[in-house]
Amino acid sequence: MINYLTVKEAGEKWGVSGRRVTMYCVEGRINGALKKGNLWLVPETAEKPPDARQKKGLDSVGARR
Repeated sequence: MINYLTVKEAGEKWGVSGRRVTMYCVEGRINGALKKGNLWLVPETAEKPPDARQKKGLDSVGARR
């Protein structure tokens, strides 16, 4: 049986807001996430998706490494 976390609980576990976790769910970036009514449930074993807002290969000022 799979145990699930709410978006708030998953956010606390991953160090992000519940809203960010909801966006991950809406975008389909969390495998196994389920929507029950207006509530998203995240599998307890799910891993935090990488932050797509960060560009790979760029340093903090936007220059290529």
